[in-house]
Amino acid sequence: MAGVCVPWGGGACRLISPIRRRFPVSYTVASLALPDSSAMIVDDNLGAFLEILPKDLRHRLLNDSRRNQLVEVIMDLGRPPEARYLGEPGGQYLRKNEVSMEELEDAQELVGEFGADNRAGIEGTLHRISAIRNRKGFIVGLTCRVGRAVSGHIDMLYDLLHYGKSILFVGRPGVGKTTVLREIARVLSDEFQKRVVIIDTSNEIGGDGDIPHSAIGGSRRMQVPKPSLQHKVMIEAVENHMPQVIIVDEIGTEAEALACRSIAERGVMLIGTAHGEQLQNIIKNPTLSDLIGGIETVTLGDEEARARRSQKSILERKAPPTFYFLIEMRERDYWIAHQTEKSVDMLLRGRNPMVEVRRRDEEYKVVIERWKAYDGQGI
Repeated sequence: MAGVCVPWGGGACRLISPIRRRFPVSYTVASLALPDSSAMIVDDNLGAFLEILPKDLRHRLLNDSRRNQLVEVIMDLGRPPEARYLGEPGGQYLRKNEVSMEELEDAQELVGEFGADNRAGIEGTLHRISAIRNRKGFIVGLTCRVGRAVSGHIDMLYDLLHYGKSILFVGRPGVGKTTVLREIARVLSDEFQKRVVIIDTSNEIGGDGDIPHSAIGGSRRMQVPKPSLQHKVMIEAVENHMPQVIIVDEIGTEAEALACRSIAERGVMLIGTAHGEQLQNIIKNPTLSDLIGGIETVTLGDEEARARRSQKSILERKAPPTFYFLIEMRERDYWIAHQTEKSVDMLLRGRNPMVEVRRRDEEYKVVIERWKAYDGQGI
């Protein structure tokens, strides 16, 4: 079977032959030709991150050959500090001595003020510090997460941005959703010349401080005083600042899902992330199902049930989905892309929808495979 350009793909394609796999499916493969600016560039400002750590940990990590893969440092009172690295299960203790209250207090003085969500940052950087408190409100643990501005992920979905359609990313924590949002913001504002507004609830996309990080390009950033007010700031952004694109991280409440629908109905492109690992997780989540059109139970007549060869009570989509595309981020370089409306309808009928598998090959080039049989597990 010869390779052909996939319908979703934009721009020039270099066709290659299909790869043999053990799954009994039909697909085509294309390798996208992308702009030269898609080269992977990482800016982590690791020096500022290490400054908040105790001196011995700072010295250890500066001389660590794996510091570029450092994900976070865990400091819990009465336990040895621990470092976690990208692609490695578990963590590694950085010393035998336990973390003291003095070390936690010193770290607190060097970071910004903790918000209602117990998150803080280091001004001018993308690093995120999250606190664990005891019952009296004192901080007894810190999760110090390295924030990196990565340029180059955009080539995984560069063709989809040309459609001007809303895109929802789902994936487990740590898979890189926020990093992708940051680069999308830069590309849409600087290359596509769109008016982009970021709803930055925890300052994770644009960094801590009043001046956003340069990684978001010309995008504007609206900060949220409390996490519970995120949906109100989303509506405020549309009503006051005339955006063409709204970017929002961690959509997690019914109010935020309704705000997304309201924004989409006003003709604004939405780029967002939600909790979940697969499309099925969103379908089954009553709080977030409105993002993919909502689910309702419908009772069919006898003749219609016989024609469909189904039960009389079935599940159907209530409305058009808020997000035209949904991308499952299985790994940082392995994504499953859905046309949301078609995939939801097929899954509710008990059928396997057509999807695109977007991944990087051994040469780090983006390869798109179009699959005709997707069960949520077999890819």
